[in-house]
Amino acid sequence: MSFSFFKPSRPKTPQEVAKAINDSLMALDTQTVVEVKALEKALEEVEKNFGTMKCMVSGDGETEPNMDQVSQLALEICKEGVLDLLIHKLPILGWEARKDLVHCWSILLKQKVDSTYCCAEYIENHLELLDFLVVCYDNKEIALNCGNMLRDCIRFPTLAKYILESASFVLFFKFVELPNFDVASDAFSTFKDLLTKHGTVVSEFLTAHYDEFFDLYEKLLTSPNYVTRRQSLKLLSEFLLETPNSHIMKRYILEVRYLKVMMTLLKDSSKNIQISAFHIFKATI
Repeated sequence: MSFSFFKPSRPKTPQEVAKAINDSLMALDTQTVVEVKALEKALEEVEKNFGTMKCMVSGDGETEPNMDQVSQLALEICKEGVLDLLIHKLPILGWEARKDLVHCWSILLKQKVDSTYCCAEYIENHLELLDFLVVCYDNKEIALNCGNMLRDCIRFPTLAKYILESASFVLFFKFVELPNFDVASDAFSTFKDLLTKHGTVVSEFLTAHYDEFFDLYEKLLTSPNYVTRRQSLKLLSEFLLETPNSHIMKRYILEVRYLKVMMTLLKDSSKNIQISAFHIFKATI
């Protein structure tokens, strides 16, 4: 006869996981910098709960995730402001917790509950969360995490449309030239997704904000930074030559101001930039 002194712990339900995450994130508010040990313990509790969430949404390496539970967790995360906490507490989380959060975020955003992407719908009703993620590019400690989360959001046309039309969008023209190369590159990846993922949304945005957008974009094309000039020129050709933007392209190439910019880039010392400029310039022929 065998004896077991320890009963295996019962797996937590999605409701219990969501509540544990909520409680541990809320507990961070009660800690101060003075209470170092208490804060460390609170952060450890958050990390443990995020680990549980990760196992629930992607399995533990031996068993596959239960998709009904994943969908239920997505629904629970949208209740009681838990999703707000996941975003707003990001700046004070540890490296491991941030990594697990980004992993889970991508999965949860894709989950449908009754044919609705509940997390995306929640964000649609709390659009200030997108502004928060954009501004976080100014914090190099979490910039890459926020960039990943933003790009997951941009997969949804309504969320991409909001960012394009928000006051925070103009910040990308600064972020893509930040001195930290990794952060600047990540910001450009997000900037590119905003301008290429949803053709109709982008076309409507460029039509409505033509002057403001291309005034700012000209500064990227004439930047003293080679990488900025090359990436911006390549991206310009990508979204201008898209079918929904044909009317924008015609307007752009017929303006003497921008035609001069292209002619200048045709004389750039870089062959790559010359070739990219030619692709746009030849549209005038």
